[in-house]
Amino acid sequence: MSATDGHVPTDDRYAPTDRTVPTRSRKRASYDRAVVHAILDEGYVCHLGFVRDGAPVVLPTLYGRIGERLYVHGSTGSRPLRMAAAPKPGTVAEDPGLPVCLTVTHVDGLVLARSAFHHSLNYRSVVVHGTAHQVTDPEELRAALDALVDQVVPGRAADARPADAKELAATAVVRLDLEEVSAKIRTGGPNDDPADLALPHWAGVVPVAPRTGAPVPSADLDPSIAPPAYLTAL
Repeated sequence: MSATDGHVPTDDRYAPTDRTVPTRSRKRASYDRAVVHAILDEGYVCHLGFVRDGAPVVLPTLYGRIGERLYVHGSTGSRPLRMAAAPKPGTVAEDPGLPVCLTVTHVDGLVLARSAFHHSLNYRSVVVHGTAHQVTDPEELRAALDALVDQVVPGRAADARPADAKELAATAVVRLDLEEVSAKIRTGGPNDDPADLALPHWAGVVPVAPRTGAPVPSADLDPSIAPPAYLTAL
């Protein structure tokens, strides 16, 4: 993948900031670019946080990555996307964008300790802080929509009718540059207190992993159309 604006990172790590350094369990934090990309590329649902009318709001939505940018999908009627929109043509106001915080999380295991206090999760997460801007360039918008489709099912964008002019007009996408970013990862078993190790309670990890079932054809699908290889590979 490559960023549509030609931005190429100069190193393999994101620079830590006050907002990306965790206050707890700092040893679990990672700023490695490859680690961040791998976590993002494994998912397709994010939570987008912002402030609306003085109150915090968090919305679940789809995202896609192209290089050092995330693209977040929505409707043109979505208020946060309207808040991230550029000024109308002919105005002199600058595009302020929308300050946001975006998160992606994968749960890998349930960590069961002997004490309730030390129960935990094994997880991989990414937090991105920045300013979201609505995508208005037609070429970038089409690339972003392809990325959103392929984020969910790799290879699908080339195997579906692209959006027409009416559908593009009804779809909004915002972009968020990967600049202020951190990952956080927990692995391993429970961290029981030494005094609790002799307690008669099971302790360990219950693995958690997503599962994709066999494709179920639409009721009106031509029976001669078989599931494509990229789909059965899921």
